[in-house]
Amino acid sequence: MQAPYGFMVLLGFFSLAGILINNGIVLVDRIQAEEKAGRDPLEAVITACLARLRPILMTTLTTVLGLVPLILFGGALFYGMASVIAFGLVVATLITLGFVPVLYTLLFRIPTGDALSAVQSAAVPRQDQTHS
Repeated sequence: MQAPYGFMVLLGFFSLAGILINNGIVLVDRIQAEEKAGRDPLEAVITACLARLRPILMTTLTTVLGLVPLILFGGALFYGMASVIAFGLVVATLITLGFVPVLYTLLFRIPTGDALSAVQSAAVPRQDQTHS
């Protein structure tokens, strides 16, 4: 069945974006909570992903299964919206569990060793550089 692009499909895209953002926020929040608990940043990412894996997969599965009747019997009005949300949610789940942890690791890497001392020395001005 081919669905026309219209308001309902656009509504499906907005709903999908909200779900994706919510899953990403929950995952990043869990990663930060693990880091505050004293875990190494990489270990925090792995622990958070494993802890949030089942809830994210359960949410995806129940939502997709709940949309199957709309895809099959919803007619032209709901077919576009339901199919956008259902199939987009599967892709969004893969993005949440795969891309978000990698991006978090790359963007929020905590410098260690010599890199940390170089950053600290560049950030703190020496006494002879200050203008009193």
